Amino acid sequence: MAQHQGTDAVHAGYSPSGEFRPMLPPLHNCAAYQFASHAEAIEKFALRQAGFTYSRTGNPTVSILEQRVATLEGGAHAVATATGQSAVALSLLALTQGAKHIVASASLYGGTVDLLTDTFADFGIRVSFVDQGDLAGWEAAIEPETRAFFLESVSNPLCTVADLPAIAAIAHRHNIPVVVDNTLATPVNFKPLEFGADIVVHSATKALAGHGAVLGGLIVDSGRFDFTDATRWPQLAAPRDRLNGACLLDRQGPGAYTMLVRSKFLHDLGPALAPASAQAILSGIETLAVRSAHVGQSVQVIIKALSAHPGVKAIHHPSLPTHQSYALAGRLAPRGTGCVLAIELADEASVSAVIDALELIALAANIGDTRSMIAHPATMTHCRLSAAQLAAAGLNAAVLRLSVGLEDPADLIADLTRALDSAIAAPSELTQGVFS
Repeated sequence: MAQHQGTDAVHAGYSPSGEFRPMLPPLHNCAAYQFASHAEAIEKFALRQAGFTYSRTGNPTVSILEQRVATLEGGAHAVATATGQSAVALSLLALTQGAKHIVASASLYGGTVDLLTDTFADFGIRVSFVDQGDLAGWEAAIEPETRAFFLESVSNPLCTVADLPAIAAIAHRHNIPVVVDNTLATPVNFKPLEFGADIVVHSATKALAGHGAVLGGLIVDSGRFDFTDATRWPQLAAPRDRLNGACLLDRQGPGAYTMLVRSKFLHDLGPALAPASAQAILSGIETLAVRSAHVGQSVQVIIKALSAHPGVKAIHHPSLPTHQSYALAGRLAPRGTGCVLAIELADEASVSAVIDALELIALAANIGDTRSMIAHPATMTHCRLSAAQLAAAGLNAAVLRLSVGLEDPADLIADLTRALDSAIAAPSELTQGVFS
């Protein structure tokens, strides 16, 4: 549509129409849709004619959201889901029908690791985890049954940036699609499809919605991956009984993958996004570029203020020359990497004291909200990872995840500094009380 993200965030996917021409995308809060004739119903249910049949698989308000996020990411098609977790699950299930294999980054959100190592294992899907920065490791992990590479563009919570062009080149040499979770970066800062990714997923709950009010997920397809090998991709390129002997690729062309996600997995498993949630996410996206710019500046101010604090051992953020992704971030994501930074405390034992001393910053398991939030990954978002998995992800018990919101950064710095100071002072005060 437009050449600038801020404009597309406001206008893509919707133009006021009808008698009243509402400026805000209208809420179509309905479950079913009337057909003009039985013949029309037959064609739509057979997927030979575009249109809405039932809101589990499509809704006009949800469709606007899908078009808007596809435009922001530079994709061809999108499917919205009830949560970010369901977006990850459906995007990969559509590629790994049967007992197939995935190669994934070891630096992933803990809930995604749960999905890949536990639930997917129940389905017979095997996953090999590799060091995200080890390009030889990605290639070495490929098996004949590998059907996807999966990674985060910016990892949660240490903010490592993936060398996506190099990883995608490896995958494509082996006819493997690359699925990238772009939740932390958002399309305002980084567009994975421009760097070799084939499919992008989002937890729209986070920065896209931006206000912590609703859950949602998005799957965006570039429409460019070659699924024509019917032996390797029978779910797309071979005749299917479900389609009365038709082939999705023949019927849908570049939209075959997203139609598979929609007509099989969204239809059968049912994680549909509510229309009201879609409308809320659309409203949030309208301010995404503005919020992203504010948060990016606040992140830098906070990093500068806390870097020399004696209670802080390290700050993990790719804007710092000491970060492993400093060079990559400068090349691939010069606009920034989102609202998250990781604070590694000098003393692991002070984690609870620092968290409990915070007054403005909330202890909560979310990111991308207007409100700043802190979490302790080792005991919260990544609590089910083994010690080996935590180490592989570069995490330890001293790391805190900070999601920076829209508050004035001076107030956030004051809250963090006071909490760190009090945690440092507490032991000495206790010692004086016991031995004086």
